[in-house]
Parts: sequence; C-alpha cells; structure tokens
Amino acid sequence: MAERIDELHRNGYKIIQNPEYFCFGCDAVLLTGFANVKAGETLMDLGTGCGIIPILLEAKTRGSFFAGLEIQEEMAGLARRSVELNSLSGKIRIDLGDIKNIKENYKASSFDVVTSNPPYMNNGGGLKNAFSPKAIARHEVLLTLDDVIKGACHLLKTGGRFYMIHKPHRLVEIITTLKKYNLEPKVLRQVQPFAEKPPEMILIQAVKGARSMVKVENVLVIYEKPGVYTPEVMRIYGM
Repeated sequence: MAERIDELHRNGYKIIQNPEYFCFGCDAVLLTGFANVKAGETLMDLGTGCGIIPILLEAKTRGSFFAGLEIQEEMAGLARRSVELNSLSGKIRIDLGDIKNIKENYKASSFDVVTSNPPYMNNGGGLKNAFSPKAIARHEVLLTLDDVIKGACHLLKTGGRFYMIHKPHRLVEIITTLKKYNLEPKVLRQVQPFAEKPPEMILIQAVKGARSMVKVENVLVIYEKPGVYTPEVMRIYGM
C-alpha cells in the first residue's frame, strides 16, 4: 500500500495521503494562507481531495465548522480518516458528492466562506485515462469552472467570501464567470515561483453581492532560490 502519513506543521496535525491517487501541492497550502475565516464562521471546501484545506484552516483560524465536498470515494475516505486521526470529527465533516448536485444536497446561503482548489486544465483530450484520480484532480473531466463558481454562489450567504487558486491564463474566464453568479472579485494576488519568473498561479477572493472594486496585492514569490522557500511561504507552511 502506498499510503503515508505526513506532518502538517500546525497543531501537531497529520494527514494521510496516497501518491497513487493524488497528493496536495503548494497551491492548496497557499490558498489556506490567503483565505480568511473569521471567528464563528462556517466554511465549505469544494473538491476537497485529501481534506488538506479544511484541516489546515481549522488549525489556522477560529472558524466554528468546516466541511469538505469530494466526488471521489477513495479521496473522501482518506480525508475522513485524516479528520479522525487528528480528533477533529466535531469540527470537520467530509461529504461524498457531486458539486453539480449541490442545490439538491445543501440549503442556499448556508456557509460564510467557500474555498476551492479546482482542476486547472479545461481540456481532457489526449488523457490515457481521463477518469483516473490524478486526471480528475487536474483536468475538468467531472466538473467545470462554471460548476465550481455556481456551487459557491449557492452555498454562500450574501456578503460571504469565495477563495480560489487557479491559473492566470484563465483569469478573464474566471472573472466573467464570477460576475455571472453575483460574486464580485475583490482581491487578486499573483503567485510566482521565483522573483524573476512570470506568475504561474493566481489567488482570488470574491464576495457575494458586493460592489465592483478590486484590489491587486503584491506578488507572492514561492522560492528565494531552488529548494528554499521565501520567509512568507515558510510562515504560511508554519515552518
């Protein structure tokens, strides 16, 4: 069995992962450094995978309840076991289900915050196995960007916040889709691997029902040099 247990450097928490399915990356951790969950708020993570985002945000914030929705039974099972491993069953729930059916399974306006680290690639053509766990995590084979944003809109209360990390080349499509579902982009932050390299990811905060005005924050640089995180990224990781 390829399963392993990794340290999360937060509250002594650990996470169960299986490289044969899909392991979380830097993007998920950076999203937990960008998302803001206030005291007493509730959060849903769409496409939660191994549960890394709700587990880390429970450690980093004073939110009252965290949920994760995952379509793959194997990944949902890993996430649930990680929740139990960290004795968090009273604060984190992992649901097995399809984002496209969110209206049938969740009441409207039921969460303060929604997060998502969705599949980035919108073309599954050429994949040898389009429905492998890794393909599902990386490519839009079971859901689209529209599905994710539509689901976030349904779940969020008016004034609620949606946090997502995605690819810069899809920014126009992202903003257009957010506004289609009454989610107003409020904060953008580009993520560069090195200071001299172009951005490879973008962090986005949108607010349901807000007025139009966006703030572009300073670039987040991941590495000072190969293999060495910048101090800000070290803080996000809790190192």
